[in-house]
Amino acid sequence: MNNPTSRSSNSTVSFRPAVLADARAIAGLYRIAADGVADYIWQQLAEPGDTLLDVGERRYSRTNTDYSYENCDIAEIDGKTVGMLMAYRMAEPDPDEEPVSDPVLRPFAELELPGSYYISGVAVSDQYRSMGIGGGLIERACARAQDGGMDQLSLICFEQNVRAARLYDSLGFNVVDSRNVVPHELLRFTGEALLMSAPV
Repeated sequence: MNNPTSRSSNSTVSFRPAVLADARAIAGLYRIAADGVADYIWQQLAEPGDTLLDVGERRYSRTNTDYSYENCDIAEIDGKTVGMLMAYRMAEPDPDEEPVSDPVLRPFAELELPGSYYISGVAVSDQYRSMGIGGGLIERACARAQDGGMDQLSLICFEQNVRAARLYDSLGFNVVDSRNVVPHELLRFTGEALLMSAPV
């Protein structure tokens, strides 16, 4: 795939596939995208002395798994990482797999659109928002979905994350399902989690 660029606020934004060396930056941005869900999961995986970023870096350093740098794209300005996209094909449900028992995670596990290109996370550093970078990353997701023969994008957004919900609505995403969020101190929002989809 080519390396498209866009110009905004006198800065050139470039997009590229992630590499292993991006794993820690991906983890930091994914924490923004996940609104506390990643923190909740990663704290359970932490080993003695680990920070949450250490856990996230290990997860994104893996290969041949959904949560890998291999499924990420990076947005850069002047060589600085300012945004990331993490997405993969949502697999068909495995009838032999046990349902998620964790009450906090169960609502998110139930919001799946099998066969879609699932945007697990898209985030832009605070100081670089409103520059079209998020939209550019979503365009990357569209291109990847088309390359993979998929005709639908999907994602989960907190209803109370109004800024994100407005962005996705403006990009043609519609709410197709929802679940009540189980409150937890690490989650930034309560209310409903929305499954949203858009044609590619």
